[in-house]
Amino acid sequence: MTTLTREEIVRGLAENREAPNGAARNAHAEALAGAAEANGDRPLFREALDNLINAYLYSSESSKMLVPFARLLQEYDKDPGAFGEWDAHSLFWQFKWVASAISDSPGIPLESAVGWLDEMERRYKIAGYSERPVREAELWLAHAIGDDERAERAFRRWLAAERDDMSDCQACELNGQGQYAVVQGKDAEALELWKPVLTGDLVCAEEPHRVLATSLLPLLRLGRADEARSNHVRGYRMARGNESLLPSVGRHIEFCALTGNESRGLEILAEHAAHVAPLANLDDRLAFHGGILVLLRRLEELGHGRSPAVPYEGSPRTVSELYGVLHAGCLDIARQFDARNGTTRVSDRFLARVGREPLVGALPLGVRSAELPRTDTARAAVGAASAVPAVPAPVAVPAGFTELVERARGARDLSHPGADALWAEVAVRVEAQPEPDPLVLADLADQRALASARRGDEEAPQLLAAVRDGYRALGRAERAALAELRLASVAAQSGAAPAEIRELLRVALRSAEALDAAEPLRARRIALAELSAIRVESYLRSVEAAGPDDHHQDHHHDGEEEHGHGELAAELTGFISAYGDVAADLVADAEEMLGRVALAQGDPERALPLLAASAARAVAAGRPWQAVDPLVLRAGVLMSLDRPEEAEEAARSGLEHAAELTDAEAQGVVRLTLADILLRRGGPAQEPAALALAGAHWFDQAGLTADGGAQARLLLARAYAREDRAAEAAEVLQSALPDLLEHGEQQAVSVREFLGDLLRRLNEPRPAAEQYLLAAELTKGWEDPRPQAGLAQSAADTLSDAGLPAEAVAAYERALELHRLTGEAPVAEVRVLRSLAWLGLREEVDAPAVEQARGRMAEAAEVLEAALAADPGDPELRSELAQTWHQLAQVLDRHVSTNEETPEDEAPEDGAPADAGHSASPVPAARLSRAEADALRLEEIELWDRAARAYAELGPDHLRDRFQCLNNAAWTEQERGDAQAGAARVSALIDELRARPEDELPDWFLPSAERLLEQLSGA
Repeated sequence: MTTLTREEIVRGLAENREAPNGAARNAHAEALAGAAEANGDRPLFREALDNLINAYLYSSESSKMLVPFARLLQEYDKDPGAFGEWDAHSLFWQFKWVASAISDSPGIPLESAVGWLDEMERRYKIAGYSERPVREAELWLAHAIGDDERAERAFRRWLAAERDDMSDCQACELNGQGQYAVVQGKDAEALELWKPVLTGDLVCAEEPHRVLATSLLPLLRLGRADEARSNHVRGYRMARGNESLLPSVGRHIEFCALTGNESRGLEILAEHAAHVAPLANLDDRLAFHGGILVLLRRLEELGHGRSPAVPYEGSPRTVSELYGVLHAGCLDIARQFDARNGTTRVSDRFLARVGREPLVGALPLGVRSAELPRTDTARAAVGAASAVPAVPAPVAVPAGFTELVERARGARDLSHPGADALWAEVAVRVEAQPEPDPLVLADLADQRALASARRGDEEAPQLLAAVRDGYRALGRAERAALAELRLASVAAQSGAAPAEIRELLRVALRSAEALDAAEPLRARRIALAELSAIRVESYLRSVEAAGPDDHHQDHHHDGEEEHGHGELAAELTGFISAYGDVAADLVADAEEMLGRVALAQGDPERALPLLAASAARAVAAGRPWQAVDPLVLRAGVLMSLDRPEEAEEAARSGLEHAAELTDAEAQGVVRLTLADILLRRGGPAQEPAALALAGAHWFDQAGLTADGGAQARLLLARAYAREDRAAEAAEVLQSALPDLLEHGEQQAVSVREFLGDLLRRLNEPRPAAEQYLLAAELTKGWEDPRPQAGLAQSAADTLSDAGLPAEAVAAYERALELHRLTGEAPVAEVRVLRSLAWLGLREEVDAPAVEQARGRMAEAAEVLEAALAADPGDPELRSELAQTWHQLAQVLDRHVSTNEETPEDEAPEDGAPADAGHSASPVPAARLSRAEADALRLEEIELWDRAARAYAELGPDHLRDRFQCLNNAAWTEQERGDAQAGAARVSALIDELRARPEDELPDWFLPSAERLLEQLSGA
């Protein structure tokens, strides 16, 4: 090994502190500690040991910190005086980590663990520290060994002891106190303790990350599923990929397994596949792998035992294989703990955890996950405790077979959404009947043929023909006539020749008309045949108008299309008049069709009453589910006409009437429609969030995850963002991003910009900039350059925030070029110029950089003055001009404060010796002489005064800006040696505002102004 120099070790330690946590950082820290020891520099060796301890702590190898800590403690005992105040504090602080690591290491005998705890207590007493951290460590050791009395005593002494410099932060302490409540079965108490952490009032490097994960099962056990969902979505985002938080990752995996989100759990497992190996920290391994085992056992129960999981130690493993190897390893660790502790507590809790049953049958999370293959076991496993937005079973299943058949026939005749489920139950039970009724068998054959026709199967015509013949043989001519009509519909769906389709329609109509006059269903069968003929004939006309060559093309012949619409409208109007009192549900269908024709003709006002009439007629006919489609369509039309109140009313009616729908897509559409309306109306976002979440679930169930599901998740993200839940919004949006990018260029740009905004709010500037830049790239070919300019500017802002000045300047220059191309965005142009001015000062505040910044500010002022010449009263332009003067003054102030000549820069007085402590060399060129600095200060004051006057003209909304300018000017006067002039400015402002009505004076003003006046007077 090459010997490192001291400088190389120092540089290596600095780099190591900034390196990502994990095995690579640990290995480098170990090498540096070895090199420092070989170097013989004791202070450097102590620094390297300290660095190694910290590296181990934030990794999966935290138990390794014991050795370097013991070495560092030896160094302290040899020479306590060599440890500065901070070094000694750090050593005693690390004692707490070591106490936890000893308790969590089954290889360390119990006597040694207790001895280390006693040693910690002794040293803390000598150093004058509170016993608070000692009692916390004692609590967990006592709990592990099953000494619950001692644990309780330690807990109470922990809370009673004073907090001091050695106490953990309040967030971490509350985490531990809440965990102790959970192991005692006090979930509600734990959640109350955790509240300040969960709400973000108390945070630290690893909180609320850990508490969010630990809160998941207590929340579920208390029935607070919505909070659990939220804590999972934002909590996993925080824990993802963090080695020291693998136990928390395990809890998130376990949560997924216990809420019907096994697919999501598998995705999280795959993201951490590299850590599904034997971890050095056995306690972390037991916690992380324990969560994985809950998932793997659940997958086995659902019939996925032979499915691939993730590799283990380089070998591919199925779910069952991985379960076997992890279970054996964890059980061995648990028994090691038991052997040391003299109790079975650890293994008992491990086995109880792995054997947990789901707490919720299916809890939609909002984030997109690939669906697992459906198995019979999986379908049966979704329990009654499901948190899926409820869709009631539409028809109760009777116990008796005869009653079941009658209920199924009634549902069929009503076209009830639950009819298929009832007939499926009939098909199961019919085999147990000693002599099946031939009519029941014919009805079942009818159901099978209808299902085949819906799927578009080739054998559907043959099945329907057999059904027709079967009904005829049983003397059920009204059912045979319906089968005839279905044959015509299937022929149209399969693209048969128009002549063939028309002949089948004529046959169906003749069959209906041939029914006995006493048949109650005769008029309905005729009406249904006529309405079907109208619908199919319209389709056939469009096919014939297109001609054989362009039958499959997308273009239309406008005149022919308009003629077709008119003809169809006339036929539907005639049908409605003829059958209004005979078949209300069919007339409702015709009214909906007529409304759609009106929309196609560009007449939404005519469509609205037709859609409303259709819905009302369906409800009156006892078929509320039939009202859903026209109501949803009507809601969309009303929104397009800017009538949001009526749109909301229609959508809410649609949701109400959807209660009995079993079609998952329809359930998704009605919720998506209402969520969109509510969000666009701008009210509270909680309800649209719930609707969008449910909508995403139903689209997933319908196999439309990439379509309606993606749009529902976009709405969900927007609702979360409205509720200041940016982390959840980003997680949901990122999960749906690949789908959303396939929905057209406009949406791709919008979605990437939205994601960039979210990431910026989460203080993730680099990924935010990436999204803005990708969106800008998509807009390059657009005729309007404004979207690209705005995106380039947003990217520049975030690149600047990320500490990438060169990239930010390039993006700003591009944005400036595009803004100037439009000539319509002076404010945006000015903000770019000001940003470029400040970026130029990031590296060095010297004369050239300041002149360049001054030039940018001057350009900004020119742009605004030109715009104001065209619109002198524009308040935004006037405010931006004041802000430009304000910022130019700040630039000059930075120049003065950075480069003003100090007494140390002055040449020695005449006659003073050259070595009298003064430099005989000339003042460096970068320094400003006193005269230059004073001139700049005068210019600053003039600029701040000018800005303050402009803010005063803009009114009370800009009082804070005005006050800031006067504050800056006053202190600059004080720096020039004239504090009285500054105080006079402030006094004048106080007098001016006191003369105004009391309610116009903001609460903050007088205290701030009087405090400033006192400070200036004291100066």
